[in-house]
Amino acid sequence: MVVMKKMLFSIFMIFLSTALLAQQKRYSINISSIPSQHKVIVLADNKPFTEFIYPDSLEKPVLYPIYASDGNIITRGFPLQSRAGEPTDHPHHIGLWLNYENVNGLDFWNNSFAIPADKKHLYGWIRTNGIGQIKSGEQGILEYNADWTDQQKDILLKEATTFIFSADDEERIIDRITILTAQRDILFKDAKDGLLGLRVAHELELPSKDARQFVDDKGNITTVAANDNSGVTGNYLTSEGKQGDSAWSTRANWCMLYGKEKNETISIVIIDNPRNPGYPTYWHARGYGLFAANPLGQKIFSNGKQEMNFQLKKNESVTFRYRIVIASGKNRLSAEKIDKLSKDFAH
Repeated sequence: MVVMKKMLFSIFMIFLSTALLAQQKRYSINISSIPSQHKVIVLADNKPFTEFIYPDSLEKPVLYPIYASDGNIITRGFPLQSRAGEPTDHPHHIGLWLNYENVNGLDFWNNSFAIPADKKHLYGWIRTNGIGQIKSGEQGILEYNADWTDQQKDILLKEATTFIFSADDEERIIDRITILTAQRDILFKDAKDGLLGLRVAHELELPSKDARQFVDDKGNITTVAANDNSGVTGNYLTSEGKQGDSAWSTRANWCMLYGKEKNETISIVIIDNPRNPGYPTYWHARGYGLFAANPLGQKIFSNGKQEMNFQLKKNESVTFRYRIVIASGKNRLSAEKIDKLSKDFAH
């Protein structure tokens, strides 16, 4: 009952804030579920917006692909629908997702088909077990429930998530409210990889001439090859004025990634919420296309000056709220416009 009250209050407040943004004619959002294909389709003005997919072949549910209002796909295709010229590193980076690297020692973030069978017991799954309310209209609603489990399907956390979708001529907005309820005592051990993640299209990466290597908490090394910089135009900007690769490991209320796709300027903004733990979040915003907000992993981002180690006792809950704004047009979104979107979301 407490979890339901929290969810209903959060949904009401986001409905209110989104209504305040109605400066342009809002598009109709149509949402339809196809259980046999383990997906839910979201359309804006009868044009593709995104799909919520949860097949058994994936280790977590995701929104994939995601489209801007001009029809550009802002998410990377690999590993589900590879496109020419895009990188093939980090096969666990699919669309938009929420999970974490270390929950009671299990790695939910890095789990994918690429993990050898003899190491799978070190990783966690998020198994969708039910699609709840689906509502179409000026604001589309999609609710789902899932279990965060180990390989034996023992449940660590129960997840209740609500997506609220809205759109107009230039902007598409995804509000995500996720409530996690502990089924046993839970430790989100301070770690680099989390929490809300988005892997963007190749054109929106930051130009780079050098190959890079990244190491996870198990010592696994992932090499990201040097970019083919043709058509690669991305850049980061945070609410604190940090730009480019300097946005990584800094705290800010929001972070924007912007660049060109097919001569259109695409702006993608992730907005934190003051009620989230660890606000303002640290930005795990990498030049190679990983755009993530991680409020729970603070040690690596602060050079050891801070450490989170967030805990839940059995039956306790935590709520995470994020707004993702995708805009297309001649110019990037202004900081003033993003500040307004951020303030409305906060209230």
